[in-house]
Amino acid sequence: MTDKIYLPADYIPVLIQSLVALGFVGATMLATHFITSKRKRIRTLRKDENFECGIDVQGNARFPFSVKYFLVAILFVLFDVEIIFFYPWAINFLDMGWKEFFEMLLFIGLFLFGFYYILAKGALEWNKDE
Repeated sequence: MTDKIYLPADYIPVLIQSLVALGFVGATMLATHFITSKRKRIRTLRKDENFECGIDVQGNARFPFSVKYFLVAILFVLFDVEIIFFYPWAINFLDMGWKEFFEMLLFIGLFLFGFYYILAKGALEWNKDE
């Protein structure tokens, strides 16, 4: 197994792609700002009204959600992304040495510690009162 040494010149394509992407975003934002007329930028009550498939608005759309709903959603995303890191490890398990094995044990330990912390804080306990 040979280790390839990456030089700063190897990252020039990444830098160019990043600059092109940022330039496109900036150019698009500037173009839309100057192309639209001033009349279209005026906010009216009619423009600020919610649009639901042609149905008139009934009631207030801003009723409160429990914070636990958002907490569970964020925790799902966090743990889902962490699970993605297991896939390359599982694919290359037989080719790895003891160093990578212990690194993955450390990762799994931190993962389980985070999960235990969430359980201990009661983040996944739902009460019907809330």
